[in-house]
Amino acid sequence: FASGASNAKQGEATVDIAKVPSEVLAAVEADTYWCLSRLLDTIQDNYTFAQPGIQRMVFRLKEIVQRIDRPLHNHLTAQGIHFIQFAFRWMNCLLMRELGLGMITRIWDTYLAEGAADLDSTSAGGSGTPSGESFVVLHVYVCAALLIRWSDKLQQMQFQELVMFLQHLPTSEWGTNDIEEMLSQAYLWKQLYHNSQAHLQ
Repeated sequence: FASGASNAKQGEATVDIAKVPSEVLAAVEADTYWCLSRLLDTIQDNYTFAQPGIQRMVFRLKEIVQRIDRPLHNHLTAQGIHFIQFAFRWMNCLLMRELGLGMITRIWDTYLAEGAADLDSTSAGGSGTPSGESFVVLHVYVCAALLIRWSDKLQQMQFQELVMFLQHLPTSEWGTNDIEEMLSQAYLWKQLYHNSQAHLQ
């Protein structure tokens, strides 16, 4: 698995797994398991009956896009595109089908760090977002940044083109700079809008 993914894209680190000491691999496995468990613990209601967690995230995405890029929101609505048609997969698979492995690990690293920062703030008596909620909130803003990145192009498309494009995003050539830009935009919007709900109205 790791060796197959290690040389997938330019700029990603390559590792010869056979040369890594067993104790290092064991430590990496433990850390990986902990990180994945921490992420999944925050989204358990995404995978229960009726998937209420995903429904909330998709609705929130629609609200954010309507506030930040109303022309795009209006165009999607006029074309009969419902956010659940494309964003369900983004929430359900956490963008794993839209981005390469190296890009996903970079995004998830940010999610974990953001959650830990909010947990520290809350523990210290601050008003930070609870750690679990922070991951969900940031992921929705990342999805908004991903969608709005192609706003101009999307607004020139009709229904069938929109559906095909949104289900097969052209991210295969993306690199670290693209992910960094998207994460920066998402974090900025989260800081501006998440704790100021009136701004979304």
